[in-house]
Amino acid sequence: MIESSSKPGKVLVVEDDQTLMGVFKYNLSKEGYSVVSAGDGVQALEIARREKPDIVLLDIMLPKLDGLEVCRILRKESSVPVLMLTAKGEEVDRVVGLELGADDYMVKPFSMRELLARVRAMLRRRSILQQEKGKAAAEQAVIRAGDLEIDLTRHRALR
Repeated sequence: MIESSSKPGKVLVVEDDQTLMGVFKYNLSKEGYSVVSAGDGVQALEIARREKPDIVLLDIMLPKLDGLEVCRILRKESSVPVLMLTAKGEEVDRVVGLELGADDYMVKPFSMRELLARVRAMLRRRSILQQEKGKAAAEQAVIRAGDLEIDLTRHRALR
């Protein structure tokens, strides 16, 4: 849930490799993102539920609960964008990740610049969708019958 376009957003990074986690945290923080992290799938779900991140960067091969299961559960509970990060690059792996609800999929190794560009793009799309959803809800709050218009949001009737 992006509160404003000037705020980059909160990123949940789920990665069990501490060196890689440090690289992600450093680069995302440098770009202005607030970063929370988890080292296993169970912890990832707990943090996602508590912190309500704007995007989740999710490794597949995790201890306790793999990333595919985390993604499946997240998708049932939330519309948060999920970017899978994994060494599993076969077509079947990518398809399974996307079918389980991932919004994008990157195969390791990848460039940090590309990762940051994909994060920005996903957050931009989410922001646009939230704005459109808000406009649609506001439009649905107006009932029209002939020359009578009732605005349920503003509690006004116009004729």
